[in-house]
Amino acid sequence: MSAPAPAPARPPLPAARKMLVVIVMVPVAIAVALWAFAWPNARMAPHDLPVGVAGPASAAAPLQQQLERQDGAFDVHRYDDESAARDAIENRHVYGAVVVTPQGPKLLTASAAGPVVAQLLSSAVAHQAPSGSRLQTVDVVAAPEADPRGSVLGSSALPLALAGVAAGSLVTLLGLRGVRAATALIGAAALVGLAAAAIADSWLGVLTGNWWAEAGALGLMALAAGAAVAGFAALLGRAGIGVGALLVVLLGNPWSGVASAPELLPEPVGAIGQLLPPGAGGTLLRSVAFFDGSGAVTPIVTLGTWAVLGLLFVTLAGLRGRRTPAAGEQHAAPSPAPVS
Repeated sequence: MSAPAPAPARPPLPAARKMLVVIVMVPVAIAVALWAFAWPNARMAPHDLPVGVAGPASAAAPLQQQLERQDGAFDVHRYDDESAARDAIENRHVYGAVVVTPQGPKLLTASAAGPVVAQLLSSAVAHQAPSGSRLQTVDVVAAPEADPRGSVLGSSALPLALAGVAAGSLVTLLGLRGVRAATALIGAAALVGLAAAAIADSWLGVLTGNWWAEAGALGLMALAAGAAVAGFAALLGRAGIGVGALLVVLLGNPWSGVASAPELLPEPVGAIGQLLPPGAGGTLLRSVAFFDGSGAVTPIVTLGTWAVLGLLFVTLAGLRGRRTPAAGEQHAAPSPAPVS
């Protein structure tokens, strides 16, 4: 049987069309990037931000009603006393709480959950407080002294996202498949987690939780990003690298809410960001670094889903690649020469 004729080569694009692609695509890419990064910050405002109100019902009800009347800005939870409100903050059910006392309102915040949110709550509660009263503020879970504004933690999402994109891209471009590709992604993510924890916790002191839990959270975030890129590449070819980078870096990083809070981003950006590796990774890192793991289940499930699906697609692509050459070799094997 004669070999099939090779497919005709695709003619190269004319120079004029190449020039047009550059002229059009670069401004479009910049416009999309500016939209993804600048728009959420320009429209930052609370959207169903979980806060608590504690104290006797008769005294706390007016304050609760005032907060609920602010066009859906706050999702108000009622607590019997200050102790219950503190527990809710430490378990990451609310960002802060107002306790009604005979001396006036008392604001409980958690700057470790987001200094921007703590400042916003201080301003909002001070505006709602009775005229002449003094607002007492207590930081229940304070941000570390080395990073009181959360700027270092907020800047951690992009490097980890880039590390994941780099790992997924290298695995694809180097032609690694199957178990080797999965092993490379897991190994790179583990080393990224260890290195990032050594820098952020041991050196800079901006993370104050269990060291190994922090390293695991950082590594899982890098693995989810890398597996996403490699998984899309296994499904779509090299174009999948661009799809993965778009989701992880161009959308995932600015929509993560790591620098502020997901509830401060425009809807539904904050919710979408928590479904992508940078957003879920930032939430997980705050949980293990400052809240003893409270609120870590959902981001772990999200990151684990990205990691497992990506590794599964990469592994299946390797198995499919091994079967295809074997089948081809069988068909190409020459028939035995006839015996004379």
